[in-house]
Amino acid sequence: MPIRLRVEGLCAKRGEDLIFHDISFVLAAGEALIVTGPNGSGKSTLLRVLAGLLTPESGSVRLDDTSADIGHPRELCHYLGHRNAMKHELTVEENLSFWKSFMGDSPGGSGIGIEEATEALGLAGISHLPFGYLSAGQQRRMAMAKLQVAYRPVWILDEPTAALDAAADRIFAGLVERHLSAGGIVVAATHQPLGVTARELRMVGFAGVGELV
Repeated sequence: MPIRLRVEGLCAKRGEDLIFHDISFVLAAGEALIVTGPNGSGKSTLLRVLAGLLTPESGSVRLDDTSADIGHPRELCHYLGHRNAMKHELTVEENLSFWKSFMGDSPGGSGIGIEEATEALGLAGISHLPFGYLSAGQQRRMAMAKLQVAYRPVWILDEPTAALDAAADRIFAGLVERHLSAGGIVVAATHQPLGVTARELRMVGFAGVGELV
């Protein structure tokens, strides 16, 4: 059954400072949301709340219309943050094998093989290399392969195309487009276009508690 990501009245603080207040939106299967705004406006904090890494001050995040028995929406989400979350001393294959096993597949889909995932990102034949040997752009693309090897219907992406060249941007746009076409949902914070049709949520931030800029 198609899922729906429903966010209602989210509010988050960092220490005593209000980062954002009353964020609400609904995304149906096949829809994408681009989160934009200046540095410090709360984009990354919002994504971490959506991914279940931070607890909101108030509000809720839930997935509707899913038959999966889950305790939190994070169980159906992939989160790709600023850091690649890959061990430099391990090979690409060892890193991706860990994530494939650790994440597993959510109900309703299945991940692809490691070699197939690296080939889809234009990096076939180098999965035997230590991750730390790769360039920054190659490392970012290999981190994106995590999205492919374990199935999750919701992708939460923080500056996913950082360090990528134009060709890699197009490859990643193709991955996102195929995910959406298959009924997935994407929420991405980025200063660059993802190359897909998407709604926009612009974060404006706060000058201080209760003072909206």
